[in-house]
Amino acid sequence: QSIHLGDYVSTLTNTKLTWLHALKKVIIFYLLKEEQILQNKITVVGVGALGMACAIGILMKDLAGELALVDVMKDKLKGKMMDLQHGSLFLRTPKIVSGKDYTVTVNSKLVIITAEGESHLNLVQCNVNIFKFIIPNVVKYSPNCKLLIVSNPVDIFDLYVPVWSKANVTGVSLKTLHPDLGTDIDKEQWKEVLKQVVESAYEVIKLKGYTSWATGLSVADLAESIMKNLRRVHPISTMIGGIKDDVFLSVPCILEENGISDCVKVTLTPEEGAHLKNSADPLWGIQKELQF
Repeated sequence: QSIHLGDYVSTLTNTKLTWLHALKKVIIFYLLKEEQILQNKITVVGVGALGMACAIGILMKDLAGELALVDVMKDKLKGKMMDLQHGSLFLRTPKIVSGKDYTVTVNSKLVIITAEGESHLNLVQCNVNIFKFIIPNVVKYSPNCKLLIVSNPVDIFDLYVPVWSKANVTGVSLKTLHPDLGTDIDKEQWKEVLKQVVESAYEVIKLKGYTSWATGLSVADLAESIMKNLRRVHPISTMIGGIKDDVFLSVPCILEENGISDCVKVTLTPEEGAHLKNSADPLWGIQKELQF
């Protein structure tokens, strides 16, 4: 039986259209499936004053498509979540969720773990024990997430090292203009400015009982560099080698979507180098005694 050429072409065309239609449906299905896995979800563990300050900072910067809150205090957690949800009209984060169970953190890109209320040094072991429970649960549901730990000791306050030799304004060295900068004979008393910076957190704690907002906004700034891959320089506590023992110190680091990509190499004067070593010693003394 003969087949008309036009019918043959029509049959091929219909078959091709049917195949293309099926392919289109498959592509749309997987595209919609991909959208369910948010690539900019952030979780905050701990909804105390510090945790909520972090959450507010993140929401105001519009960094997350979904914000998850986790805490062991169920009623307090629900209340804080509802409070944020009631204000979501003024925010661009479409989804704010919470839960005592870590399933709520699933597919987070960034997880911020807060611990507050402890002294700088004497409860480090307590934090380690808490993190031994938190971190495995976080990684279970978000294996590719970045962890941002917000707890003491994140710095060493009275052992803070001022790098006066690198202080500059728009690239102009202040030491060149003012050789006595930061010394005991400095008429402008920049050493006093450093003292005020070092003691300012203690003053806030004395006046209101705790610090939260400045730290929370700082954490949001770090989160922005990670979520937007900005590669900005921030002072961050990370493992430092090359002094005597590997110790965690807060130093200038380049922060991007994969976390810390590099530490900024700073040339110190012999005096500044000695101060840095003195800052590392007490932290190493605590670190080496930790039980894992």
